[in-house]
Amino acid sequence: MAMEIKQILLSAQSPDGNVRTVAEENLKKFQEQSLPHFLISLSVELSSEEKPPESRRLAGIILKNSLDAKDALRKEQLTNSWVSIDLSHKAQIKESLLRTLGSSVHEARHTSSQVIAKLAAIEIPRKEWPELVGILLSNMTCQDSPVSLKQSTLETLGYVCEEILPQDLEQDQVNSVLTAVVQGMNLMDHSSEVRLAATRALYNALDFAQTNFENEMERNYIMKVACETAVSREPEIRQAAFECLVSISSTYYEKLEPYMQTLFELTSNAVRNDEEPIALQAIEFWSSICDEEIELQDSYGSFEDGDSNGSHSRFIEKALPLLVPMLLETLLKQEEDQDQDDGVWNLSMAGGTCLGLAAKTVGDAIVPLVMPFVEANILKPDWRSREAATFAFGSILEGPSSEKLQPLVQAGLDFLLNAMKDENSQVKDTTAWTLSRIFEMLHSPGSGFSVITTANLQRVVGVLLESIKDASNVAEKVCGAIYYLAQGFEEGGATTSSILSPYLPDLISSLIATADRSTDGSDYRLRTSAYETLNEVVRCANMFETSHIVAQLLPVIMGKLSQTLELPIISSDDREKQGSLQASLCGVLQVIIQKLSASDETKPIFLQTADQMMVLFLQVFACRSSTVHEEAMLAIGALAYAIGPDFAKYMSEFYKYLEVGLQNSEEYQVCSISVGVVGDICRALDDKVLPFCDGIMTLLLKDLSNSVIHRSVKPPIFSCFGDIGLAIGDQFEKYLPYVIPMLQGASQLCATLDSTDEEMFDYGNQLRRGIFEAYSGILQGFKNSKAELMMPHAAHLLQFIEAVFKDKESREESVTKAAVAVMGDLADTLGPNMKLLFKDRTFYVEFLGECFASDDDQLKETATWTQGMIGRVMVS
Repeated sequence: MAMEIKQILLSAQSPDGNVRTVAEENLKKFQEQSLPHFLISLSVELSSEEKPPESRRLAGIILKNSLDAKDALRKEQLTNSWVSIDLSHKAQIKESLLRTLGSSVHEARHTSSQVIAKLAAIEIPRKEWPELVGILLSNMTCQDSPVSLKQSTLETLGYVCEEILPQDLEQDQVNSVLTAVVQGMNLMDHSSEVRLAATRALYNALDFAQTNFENEMERNYIMKVACETAVSREPEIRQAAFECLVSISSTYYEKLEPYMQTLFELTSNAVRNDEEPIALQAIEFWSSICDEEIELQDSYGSFEDGDSNGSHSRFIEKALPLLVPMLLETLLKQEEDQDQDDGVWNLSMAGGTCLGLAAKTVGDAIVPLVMPFVEANILKPDWRSREAATFAFGSILEGPSSEKLQPLVQAGLDFLLNAMKDENSQVKDTTAWTLSRIFEMLHSPGSGFSVITTANLQRVVGVLLESIKDASNVAEKVCGAIYYLAQGFEEGGATTSSILSPYLPDLISSLIATADRSTDGSDYRLRTSAYETLNEVVRCANMFETSHIVAQLLPVIMGKLSQTLELPIISSDDREKQGSLQASLCGVLQVIIQKLSASDETKPIFLQTADQMMVLFLQVFACRSSTVHEEAMLAIGALAYAIGPDFAKYMSEFYKYLEVGLQNSEEYQVCSISVGVVGDICRALDDKVLPFCDGIMTLLLKDLSNSVIHRSVKPPIFSCFGDIGLAIGDQFEKYLPYVIPMLQGASQLCATLDSTDEEMFDYGNQLRRGIFEAYSGILQGFKNSKAELMMPHAAHLLQFIEAVFKDKESREESVTKAAVAVMGDLADTLGPNMKLLFKDRTFYVEFLGECFASDDDQLKETATWTQGMIGRVMVS
């Protein structure tokens, strides 16, 4: 298809919408008719010096988007499309891109660097572009290479390292790349543009340098250049160098000892004297060191307990006398109207965060270094001093022992309550945040320690209820304080929670009033925080004393939800505000339902409003807002669980919305929650769910086969099969030919997951638990009439249980519990038919022994039952 692509690209940027639309359609048509020629045309346009920058820029963007996408399925499709292109066409495109690196137009060079990296991500792992690194390195070694070519080459090397994995390059290639990058950072030899590109490239190349950091000479050279670059004249280069040092601190922590004195001097000077972006990176270096040491302590115990690993260098402990004063200085550099939750990162916020991490790292040792600062500044007339002192105190509450903090907090609580009336809003904001931290960490009556007592509770609640009327940012932090105050009493049990009961009506009415402060929904954060806190207050309430109060709240919230249905919806913004409000209100109703249905005495209170509530939920679904779908589903799940078989009367009307949720592959949380609600409904209705099972099973099986759907939805679907099987018993037979292959395929997948990847580790455990729960429910459902249907699958299941048993490294206790339970179900359901199988696979003896050695009483109970079931089989 012949066409002048330059003009189409220019038209695609026209201010005239009609012209743009026609151009976009022409581009799409060209791409569909001949992808190779489309990509060649784009690469030629990008590389042509005589073409206008506007068309070159868009050509590069479209070319990049033709090779990569955020969506995994789309990315795979684009990759396959590129792989299928003829080699000669690919070579032509690559040659154009490499030529563009020497362009006089910076934007063309920059875009070409990105496209080359995207191609490298496809081709280098396939060993299909082995010469790329050599070509790029030759640009650096050629004496005639202009500055612009060296700059763009280094940028390309950085992007390539960002896109590929360390194992994709040979070590000699890694060495050459690192040499080129480190030499490019040399102050004497190169311009600032080249040095900046080289420093940024080093950041991306550090993951490839494992072998080089093992070599002392090479490591010293890299660290020397990085540290020298951190004091360059140009701020951008200094910032990039500190970003490299931050990355080194986490990737090569165990190699840092010889350099720590230099690194402390560099970071200290940057924090105290440099521009804020550089100072922030310098603080981030120490935060990263804290993270590493906290992780080491979590893995191997504190240093005092003995570090069997030997890699804990105690950098924070050693630096503490100098590090803490430096961090405390940053707390005095607040910005006007600073809000700790507004997402704006500045020096004070970074310093306070690092101080908190240091407290977690060294525990009690930080207290004597911080308290003199607190005491010296807390009463000063300058608001910055008071706010910094409060921020410092609040920051160190996680880490030191309660014994160390208790006298300080008890002495300071009255002062903090008074500070809630400070003349400065930021001081009040930080004070409220500090109070919430105190209640979160030092208020646990159930453990025998709490800063809250019957003597001070009235004052605490009074101050909070008064302060919640303050400015939105302060009120939001007060909501957090109330949240943790209520939560602490809930942990104390029914007896201790009763001391909060007299304050419940005032707390509830104040939180509702706070949520109502912004009638147009503009103060979204405050309203959300108020309703989340209301949920926690209700959830933690002592129902023996406050059921009448919660019962009175029910019609209030239902009324508010009903009012949202009348809100005028003119724009998408109106729809979003309506949805967020409905979501909050549905969340409150869910908690009320769960609370009132927990005992026979209070259950009748909400049963009389169940019909009205269900009508409201269905009306909310009819608004078609994805924002509210999750919360409404959860509330309906709670309602179904609470009213049991009576939920059947709502199913016909509700089913169409359940279908929508189960088919929502784009918003996977909605889909996952809908799957969970199916489980709630099965437990409520038992075999009354049967008329809807064909539709539900079809959708669940379709979701499992859907490659686009998020993987986190799949484990709950397997669990749901178990819920359905248990509910409908032998009627599950017709689904067995479809479900068993899915379960067996998933069990085989479990063996291939990379357990060193934290995400895959968690997913593997969820998947295995879901598979076991599916088998358990199906086995129990077939037990009384069609047990023989499961006999052909028993050997495979037992084999899977054994594989999970052997995987002690990545098996969580919840998986152990599910595996042992399903083993008991096999014995219970199939009886004597299992005798030979258990005889052949005696691993179960060791597995049960492991369970009996556990501290988990519930696991022991499950193992005891399973042992009894297997014992009956073996003596039969």
